[in-house]
Amino acid sequence: MAEQRRFSSSQLLLISINGMIGSAWLFAPLYAARLAGSDVIWAWLLGGLATLVIALSFAEISSLLPIAGGSARFAELSHGKITGFVISWITWLSSVTMAPIETQAMLQYAATKFPSLMHQVAGTPELTSIGLAWACLLMLALCILNVVSFKGLIGVNFILFIFKLFIIAATVLCLIHARFIATNFTLPNDIASHWHGIFAAIASGGIAFAFTGFKHCVELAGEAKNPGRSIPLAIIMSVSICLLIYLGLQVAFIGAVLPSELAHGWAQLQFKGDLGPFVGIAAALGLSYLVYALFIDAGVSPLGAGLIYVTSTARLVFAMSKNGYLPHFLTRLTKNNMPIGAIGVNFVVGILLFLPLPGWQNMVSFLVAAIVISYAMGPIVLICLRKNLADQTRPFRLPYAYPVCLFAFYCCNLLSYWTGWATLSKLAIAVGLGLAILLITLLVQHRKTPSNLGLRGLAWLIPYLLGLLGISYLGCFGGRGYLSFGWDFLSIGVFSLFIFQLAIATRQTKITEQFANYQGVFNDEMVYRN
Repeated sequence: MAEQRRFSSSQLLLISINGMIGSAWLFAPLYAARLAGSDVIWAWLLGGLATLVIALSFAEISSLLPIAGGSARFAELSHGKITGFVISWITWLSSVTMAPIETQAMLQYAATKFPSLMHQVAGTPELTSIGLAWACLLMLALCILNVVSFKGLIGVNFILFIFKLFIIAATVLCLIHARFIATNFTLPNDIASHWHGIFAAIASGGIAFAFTGFKHCVELAGEAKNPGRSIPLAIIMSVSICLLIYLGLQVAFIGAVLPSELAHGWAQLQFKGDLGPFVGIAAALGLSYLVYALFIDAGVSPLGAGLIYVTSTARLVFAMSKNGYLPHFLTRLTKNNMPIGAIGVNFVVGILLFLPLPGWQNMVSFLVAAIVISYAMGPIVLICLRKNLADQTRPFRLPYAYPVCLFAFYCCNLLSYWTGWATLSKLAIAVGLGLAILLITLLVQHRKTPSNLGLRGLAWLIPYLLGLLGISYLGCFGGRGYLSFGWDFLSIGVFSLFIFQLAIATRQTKITEQFANYQGVFNDEMVYRN
């Protein structure tokens, strides 16, 4: 049987861009501007460049080892089963939430025309019983489309991409033409507050959240045609293109806001009826045609991104099952080679997540904190593979790998820190729950093979997670403030260097053997059926 290679470079690129242009473009320009003011332009530049640096490590790893659900497997390759499970759990925890969040974002916009979908609870919009029913139906439709037809998935993704790109271009051009106030871009005088707001906007304003789509290429690498070329190209191009798109949207948004609406500062900026930022501005400008187009796109963009997350998250669960973290039935494939078991589990979990996750922005910080910890594994794995597989031919080779990866690891830790103590403390609880599940699984499945668990990897993983939590508690992003602004960055830098070196030193000694096993993984997964 031959390997199933069906995603071309252009298809992977469109999938990643579609995943990035979801609800983030509808909400992030407002929420990020509330935190950073007109300096939010710098936040987008820094957030996009940091993501690109982080993504480069995954570009080399995924092109070297193109397997389904790579995020769930790379950590086990370098540091063993326990580390692999923890990183997989954190990655899945963030990924499985994406489709419900995108669906909820669409319904939150739709509620301005159909108020029965949502109601206010303590100032936060939550789904009503009718809204929850619609959310379930929309999620089910996304899952069915994934299961039934691969060609349908690709076709729908292409149509959604063209439509979203057209609406975004029309929004930017119409707003700039209708009203552009250059004085809105005036910088604040307080430099400390200026940078604090920029960093907070990256982590909690939706900017880092907006760029998470590049990971779709990593999860779908096992199905990529010519992965050595297509994966690096799709990862790098998708981040670069989306950075330009979001910069255009943010510039148009800032320029279109009336100075009178900023009388109490950017932090108090809001729109009548809790409309989205672009709909609110377009309505105020009398651009009724744009208002209608934005309402349509408010359904198309989130659901398009949700469709992609259903696709990639299923591969993640598939890989976790292959690694023995989850029951084996989740590796079941349809005749179209779609992981139906994984899609089904994600659907059920996604439905349950609608209940405790009210509102879009409430979840962004939590998701970013989880996502960037999974990002942090990429630079570490790359250096481990460079050391143990120095002679291995690499389709894409990252230049200056060590300094680039160390800087990428530092960026990941900064992003985690900027989400704040309240967010990281909640993530710590979620990680603790995952470890409890792992212990139960290990007691049942691995009683006779404790040497295969990779206990050595805990020597860096535990200090890493506890260290991040401790610095956040002592820092000035929601913490006690003992580490003042500036000193906290230095502390994270020293901490990152120490953990990075420790993680490399405690890598598995049999990476070469594990790598050979992973290279043969396609013999029994994602293959054409005769």
